[in-house]
Amino acid sequence: MMQLSVNELRDKIKGCYTGKNIGGTFGAPFECKRQVNTVTFYTQDLSMGPPANDDLDLQLVWLNAVEKFGRTVDSHILGEYWLSYIIPNWVEYGMAKANLRTSLLPPLSGYIDNTYGNSCGAFIRSEIWACLAPGHPEMAARYAYEDAIVDHCEEGAWGEVFFAAMQSSAFVENDYRKLIDIGLSYIPEDCDVCRAVEKAVDCYENGVSVAECRIQIHNAFPGTFGIQGIMLKDIDPEGSKGMVNGKPGYDAPENIAFSIAAWLYGENDFEKSLLIANSFGEDTDCICASLCSTLGILLGEDAIPSKWKDPLDDRISTCCIKNTSIGLWIPETATELTERILRDIPLILNQDLCDIFGAEGMSVTCRENNDLFCDSSDAYMPGINSFCKNPGLTVRETTKLSPYVIRKKYPAFFLMIDLNGSIKYQVGRRRRITVTVSNDFYWNEQHWVNITAYSKDDVSIESNGDVKLPLNNLSGSCARTDISFVAQNSNRGSIDIMIGVSLIGRHSQGAIKVTLYQEAADADE
Repeated sequence: MMQLSVNELRDKIKGCYTGKNIGGTFGAPFECKRQVNTVTFYTQDLSMGPPANDDLDLQLVWLNAVEKFGRTVDSHILGEYWLSYIIPNWVEYGMAKANLRTSLLPPLSGYIDNTYGNSCGAFIRSEIWACLAPGHPEMAARYAYEDAIVDHCEEGAWGEVFFAAMQSSAFVENDYRKLIDIGLSYIPEDCDVCRAVEKAVDCYENGVSVAECRIQIHNAFPGTFGIQGIMLKDIDPEGSKGMVNGKPGYDAPENIAFSIAAWLYGENDFEKSLLIANSFGEDTDCICASLCSTLGILLGEDAIPSKWKDPLDDRISTCCIKNTSIGLWIPETATELTERILRDIPLILNQDLCDIFGAEGMSVTCRENNDLFCDSSDAYMPGINSFCKNPGLTVRETTKLSPYVIRKKYPAFFLMIDLNGSIKYQVGRRRRITVTVSNDFYWNEQHWVNITAYSKDDVSIESNGDVKLPLNNLSGSCARTDISFVAQNSNRGSIDIMIGVSLIGRHSQGAIKVTLYQEAADADE
């Protein structure tokens, strides 16, 4: 374990958000354009400060959530903040909010009918979790996943986990090739984000030119961000030469790989990497912002060239936040944001990892070297299960769960409800959901658990609607039951089933309402 002093943390956190601001501002005018960009400096009028950019401002809302709820922050809490404080209703943001309003809980809110669930809107939010858990990628990645599944799924969510783990590790690890491998260890090894990043690495290590690397990454993982909202005839023919068209909304793998490629080809040089990132086109503000925030952590704020910092005057502009709302306190500068995060780190790290009464001020004990990689021990680390949302599962294992699995942590147990691949039901047909309860090992006790299903009279609970099961205090053990039911009424369109869980002999209890939607019966029935 290594120590980071408060001054080291301050320099790296300030570097993170200064870099984020620079990259987002520089790349913003060129997003949604499939072309090779050759500009070498800002093209906007910055006399009034940087233009608003959503790559940064959503994180400011999550910071407020952490300040209120601490390490108990999860996808359910962040979903409430989405509905209360986030303005946009475009693409994945709007679909997630619509799903939440119909009682589709995360991860369903980010998955159901969400064409843009695999887009770039989640990985641009990774920095807040990395900075709140510096040198602890297993924690940063867990929170990043909780954040991402509110409005994204699969590749979109895995992208945020990748960046959060990598950026958290960048507080203590300087080898950027190793940092990439650390980030990849936290996401499914066969996902497109992983393959796209590996493609960027292969291009660099095999001496492929930057121009050819751009084409190879795009054609292997084609997104549509560069042609979004414009006519195909208006695409720059030279900039799109040799590039195929992809699937709408499937943009995270390509743009993450562009960010990594720019980092590699830029050889850790801030300006060189930034210019390469912007040259790729597509979602340029996201590509540049995530790259420069990572470099800002690695290099520290002092090492970022003044020519890029000074025009922004440390200021933060927002566009997606209801910042007049009661309950939000939005920082106006990167300096103010840095100081807020420094004070909030103890809300995420426990006292064994964060000493606030040291002789030289606060310090953080961090992982280092191979301990930064995702490992099975992450699921059982002492003191972590109090905030982990999936005891017994590593981050990578958690990211592999079906989007139809709803998870919720309670003080003494962890509840998972598996809808078994669908939110649909058919009238008169038996339907099954699976309920799994795991012990919170923190209490070090054996329990018996009572699992009960409730619904209206026209829904018949046919089996296991009220069961008592042993809940052992052993690693990997759990109580699991399949609840079967039949809906009889064809006029309602949806049904609600309340799953209640309580520990016998303790006051601990919890409940989740599951909403299912009627599906037409097969035509031949």
